Order: sequence, then C-alpha cells, then structure tokens
Amino acid sequence: MRVHTSYAVEAHGLFKKFGDNIAVDGVDLSIPRGGIYGVLGPNGAGKTTVIRMLATLLRPDGGEARVLGHDVAAESKTVREKIALTGQFASLDEDLTGIENLILLGRLLGFDKRAARSRGMDLLNAFGLADAADRQVKKYSGGMRRRLDIAGSLIVTPELMFLDEPTTGIDPRSRNQVWDIIRTLVAGGTTILLTTQYLEEADQLADRIAVIDHGQVIAEGTPGQLKSQVGAGALTVRVADPAQREEAAGVLERTLGGDVVREKDSAGLSVRLGEGTNASPALIAMEESGIAVETFSYGQPSLDEVFLALTGKPTETEQNDDDAASAAETAEATL
Repeated sequence: MRVHTSYAVEAHGLFKKFGDNIAVDGVDLSIPRGGIYGVLGPNGAGKTTVIRMLATLLRPDGGEARVLGHDVAAESKTVREKIALTGQFASLDEDLTGIENLILLGRLLGFDKRAARSRGMDLLNAFGLADAADRQVKKYSGGMRRRLDIAGSLIVTPELMFLDEPTTGIDPRSRNQVWDIIRTLVAGGTTILLTTQYLEEADQLADRIAVIDHGQVIAEGTPGQLKSQVGAGALTVRVADPAQREEAAGVLERTLGGDVVREKDSAGLSVRLGEGTNASPALIAMEESGIAVETFSYGQPSLDEVFLALTGKPTETEQNDDDAASAAETAEATL
C-alpha cells in the first residue's frame, strides 16, 4: 500500500473475523489529516471493530492499515503514542476526584506530580470543570463525566483522536458543549474520527462520512453528497381546510408523479421530489383548483433518510455494534 503523508488513516482491504462471523469485510478508508471524519452504520455493521483495529486494540486478520503513516500491526506502539481513544463509556475512577483522575493519567504518561496537576487544572478550566475539581466523579452528571473523559484523553494532545459515540446518553446542553470541544480540538490541529448513533451529530460535525454495513463501506462522501443520493428533497404542504387534503394529494400526484405521504397532521402532505423536479407547478395547480395552501416548505433529505435508504434500517438507538463479537475482541485486544 502506497503511503500518503497527507492522510491520517489509510486502510485497504481491512478484514476481521470472529469464528464464523465476518465483522469487517474488505474496508478501504482514506482519511485526510485535519477535520472530522464520521463513521456511521447500523448495529452489527462492523464500525466499532474497524475503530478498534485502527486504534491497535485488535489485530486485523487481513488487509493493511496505516495511522499517521505507521502500520497498525508492525508499529502499534508508535501508533498508540500519537493517538487517543475515547469510548462510549467514561473510563474514570469514580471514587477519585476530577483532578485526581487527571493527575493519575498524567503520572502514567510520564509527567511529574507538579506537571500532572498543572496540566490537569488547565484541562479542567478549559472544559468548564474547575469548580468540580475536588468533587468525586461519582457525583458528576453524565455530561460532566463525558467532558472529563475527553479531557483525560488530552493530557498529551494527540494528532488523531478516535471518538466512539461521545455524546451517547447525555442531555442536549452537554451534547452541544462536547460539540464545541470537538470543534476546538480540530481548530488546534487534531484529526477526529467520530462514530455516532446521532445522524444530526454527523451532519453538524463531519466533513466527510463513511457508511458501513455488513462489514463494508457502502457509501462515502460529504453530508451533501450523501443526501443527493436519495433525491433532491421533499415538498411539504399544509392545506388550510383539512377536508381538501385528499383533493390536494391528487393534485400533487398528477403534477409531481411521486408517492404522496399523508402526515399525522390532518392537513399535512409531503412528497419526495426527483433530481431537477420543480415544485412550483404543483402549487400553481392547487391554487387553480381552489385549494388554499396555508404553508409549504421545501427541504433536502435528512441524513436519517440517507441512512435508511442505504442500509434499509433505521438509525441505531441503544446497542453498540458487534455485540456478538465483544468477548472475542476483548480476548484479542493488543494493549
């Protein structure tokens, strides 16, 4: 595999099998340095196994992967010195305080006690946790724990950071705070590889996205490019008189040719538009038919619609992928 120094991650034919289960089946990735790269997929798609191989937690059974120019199998120690990994669940000692957790991590990374405390306090201030520095982590909220967990990954600023569903289970305010932290990290030069179960999160943060299903990359591109694959958008209308909704649906079907969806709102209708379709004739036709339209809107497809169109499955909500292989993964972890 030819090495490109401009890429944070290069993978070709990445393969991993657990017993009879093929978790990753020939994944190719080229992730530029800088920015945020999102990885999406339904439960069991293989995305977490991909992340664990790239982070040197698992050895690939086939293919090649380089992280920051270093082979993940032959140069795993060097790779680990340059990356950080924050998993779905906070890896903190709940009986220690916030600052004690960061001092412990700093000492493990070679800082002396004074330097570890100084770095820890700098991070607590940066993450808005200074007032809770001497509070036991068991008394932190979910959002505070997630921020502290990310802070712990930054004792030494990594060139590449793997964030595996960093906002799962936290409230919207804390989620926005984590988003701000991620953007700040990228502005400082760190590359982020993000897996998330929230399509809105990928839409807000990621410069490019790979969709993985059945262990393979089935689509890759910017959020806008992926959305364009499921059509130009949708027209949504709300008629002034709910009694005219069926008549309006007929006008939409005749003029636009698509399947009209009756919304839960008794006066609402929506129809998916093909590439290059002009919605204006439908609105004019309804006016000519004496159908008063109270409101109408035109919107691009959401990433949720893209996800469903590509995988045939709704977005994941609870379980992490590859649950069936988790025991085998733990046994094979190389750290």
